[in-house]
Amino acid sequence: MEDELLEEEKKLRRLRFIVDFALQYIRSQTMSHDEALRVVEGVKKYTLTLFPGKEDAFDMIYAPRFKRVLNEKFQRS
Repeated sequence: MEDELLEEEKKLRRLRFIVDFALQYIRSQTMSHDEALRVVEGVKKYTLTLFPGKEDAFDMIYAPRFKRVLNEKFQRS
């Protein structure tokens, strides 16, 4: 049981790192909107390998952060 919790925490830390890295990468790199969307899709795919079936959680927790960065970078509202 404790091993499962530790593994879950490890996965969450890895996911947070990947999300933060991807957000910073999108902010700092010269790329098209389509390229930025591919980065987001890659992170989502990776998330679902770590946490299968948790697409709704990704959409609620992380998608708004990505949307905000994309809107800032590409001046959309």
